[in-house]
Amino acid sequence: MKPWDGIIPVEEQDAYRAAGFGRPTGIGQRPALLIIDVQYRTVGTEPRPFREAIKEFPTSCGEVGWAAVKNIRRLLGFFRDNGWPVLYPHVSPKETFDHGRLSDKVPAIMGVAARGYDFVAEVAPREGDVLLPKKHPSAFFGTPLASYLVGLGADTLVVTGCTTSGCVRGTVVDGFAYNFRILVPHDSVYDRSAVSHAVNLFDMSEKYADVVTTAEAIDRLGALSRNASADARLRA
Repeated sequence: MKPWDGIIPVEEQDAYRAAGFGRPTGIGQRPALLIIDVQYRTVGTEPRPFREAIKEFPTSCGEVGWAAVKNIRRLLGFFRDNGWPVLYPHVSPKETFDHGRLSDKVPAIMGVAARGYDFVAEVAPREGDVLLPKKHPSAFFGTPLASYLVGLGADTLVVTGCTTSGCVRGTVVDGFAYNFRILVPHDSVYDRSAVSHAVNLFDMSEKYADVVTTAEAIDRLGALSRNASADARLRA
């Protein structure tokens, strides 16, 4: 079962197949992990149902966010173990001279109580990770993300975080336009709308990314890790 099954009609999925969409592109040799906007303002300080969660932070996605955090933590641990780069695009209100149009369209994002902008402890950055404050949905727009990725030699982006229909999608589309291979673990991204989550995952899967489970993503990435270990043994 895919996240969009039961939401995208079968005949519409078949129409994409008939037109040649949705072919997997696979991964390259140098992955980078993006953890987008996984801050307390998007999940709350503890797992709560949506209606309870928005009493703390109106921008919270509630329990679905915490479910994704568990999977992001697995991916993060895997990247840490392999010494692969981790980058954190995130909304930051600190630069008050320019909030961008996002602050007009969704002013609640810029007016969250202070702790809301803290990274969720379970997947928080550590020394050596790249922090990328942003003011627009795409992590590429108005940030040095592309430059960092070129410097790291990355050819594959594993995109996690929120929201599926907003910053995740915007980043995936722009990353695809920059010719990166894109992997989206669908249970490591989240959205306050189950329908938007599913529809945007389907659209990304058909046009821009390989959409898989976290377990499948780790399995694919594991092949890179095993190959790297084998190469290291041969060189020793």
